[in-house]
Amino acid sequence: MIVGGLGCRLEASPEAMVEVVKQAIATWGLPHCFAVPPFRARHAAVQAVAQFFSLPVRTVDLLALASAQPRCLTHSERARITMGFGSIAEGCALAALGPQGRLLGARLAGEGVTCAFATRAGRVFSR
Repeated sequence: MIVGGLGCRLEASPEAMVEVVKQAIATWGLPHCFAVPPFRARHAAVQAVAQFFSLPVRTVDLLALASAQPRCLTHSERARITMGFGSIAEGCALAALGPQGRLLGARLAGEGVTCAFATRAGRVFSR
């Protein structure tokens, strides 16, 4: 299973999020779902991605997101200060998969948006 973690600033546009997800899909393939923190679940950019790719969005638990932080490849000091987490997209992708999750690469970033894909360690699933 591949999960796409999404992160964005409050002012992020749906178009920017769709574009960065297209780049991630070109790199790692189509995910089975997207994962976001509760405070972005209803964001217009997240909803646009779900609709554009016809995939579900899972909300990850904040404790799971916090637990995933040490396994993230990139960390934003700005995100850590403003949101309490240094890595939202990577953390969400990992949190959705649990402790066996591993990132397929560092997050991709666009205009106020981030996207990271993860899978379960030792397993690669095809659609």
